[in-house]
Amino acid sequence: MVTWKTYLQKHCSQYLEELFEFLRIPSISSQPEHENDVERAAEWVSARLQKAGIEDVQILSTGGHPVVYGQWLHADDRPVILIYGHFDTQPVDPIELWSNPPFEPVVKENRVYARGATDDKGNLLIPILAVEALLKTQGTLPVNVKFFFEGQEEIGSPQLADFIPSHRDLLSCDLILSADGGQWEEDQPALHIGLRGICALQIDVLGAKADVHSGTYGGTFMNPIDALVRIIESMRSPDGKVLVEGFYEDVRSLSDLERSHIAAIPYSESQYKKELGVDELFGEPGYSTYERAWTRPTLEVNGIWGGYQGDGLKTVIPSKAHAKVSCRLVPDQDPDKIIELVCAHSQKYAPKNVNVTVSQIPGVADPYLIPYDHPGNQAARAVHKELFGKEPYYARMGGSIPVCGILLKALGAYTVNFAFGLNDENAHAPDEFFRLSSFELGQSAYCKLLNHFSEWKPL
Repeated sequence: MVTWKTYLQKHCSQYLEELFEFLRIPSISSQPEHENDVERAAEWVSARLQKAGIEDVQILSTGGHPVVYGQWLHADDRPVILIYGHFDTQPVDPIELWSNPPFEPVVKENRVYARGATDDKGNLLIPILAVEALLKTQGTLPVNVKFFFEGQEEIGSPQLADFIPSHRDLLSCDLILSADGGQWEEDQPALHIGLRGICALQIDVLGAKADVHSGTYGGTFMNPIDALVRIIESMRSPDGKVLVEGFYEDVRSLSDLERSHIAAIPYSESQYKKELGVDELFGEPGYSTYERAWTRPTLEVNGIWGGYQGDGLKTVIPSKAHAKVSCRLVPDQDPDKIIELVCAHSQKYAPKNVNVTVSQIPGVADPYLIPYDHPGNQAARAVHKELFGKEPYYARMGGSIPVCGILLKALGAYTVNFAFGLNDENAHAPDEFFRLSSFELGQSAYCKLLNHFSEWKPL
């Protein structure tokens, strides 16, 4: 009798060729010239789902880049598991830093190098292959499965906040598995139970009606760059605490158990500083480095500009100055409220002799946190322990995946991160790669995890 394990082994070479075919599609969602390539990637995923035996496969319009949906719902009263991933990629710049063309996959040292290899095409393909192996060898699945793959994650999933609630019945489920994410190390699993949210704004300061001579007019009116620096300086204390009134009002305190989970993760300050190339670390007092990076909110200046930027000196006082500011948010902060607070603070501390405009930059994400003892995490923990031979870390990520918060709010279902990328695989950078060992391990892991859910009885 052929088992799912022998089926995966038998088709290993075929699956690698399919991964390479997928990676050759330059589905860069942020660049208009690749809009058709994102559509091609959606078509490829749609065809691969159908080949695996998934039913009712559809490419659905969102008003932006499309999503792909499919389902297999013949497991009677068993749980419904929604599997999520994305088939769009980041741009490839700077192209000169790639060792090989980014959309021509190359295998070296048991790694496949290509844009999208780890984020997220390699990880997205894994659950499709696992479900195929189960269906081809058993003729059935242990649970009901839905697939929801998007083509706009790398630009913040701008249409999904409207799309998901309007397709609530189609996407309804008991639990979501995210194939977008990863593990701690090659031999160390992790359950990433939290993500920070995000909101952003732009501050524009206007002084004189045009750039003017700094000798003729200097010292007679407020320089917009000086005014902007004063506004930004007012937002944080010298030790790194955010001073915007009400900023911490809704922040959920860490429990002793949560702090113990984070403290259990090995940490080397010297290694952390070496990776950054800095001599000292800095941040809100009273918290460890990982606590600050994962569980505390931030306010950061992402860009600031104004005046002459060329070589040499141009003695002008610029008429305008600008800054882009983003905030990473934690439970239970609301992005819209934080935007209002930062806008009000900027106006309050703006010098009266300049005009200040503060506008929201599109794209927000709610913070996300799944209870560490959720049945989904318990099942994933059991699989990780079986595969890696050790307990997974309970970690969080400082970044944002907007769809997790959207899905929880719209469907009432939590997302378990179950992916196999690693931090050193150059996601978003030149020479992105994915370990082929992780590609194979992930297929077995998904087969095991879906079987674990067969006895789960959601409330």
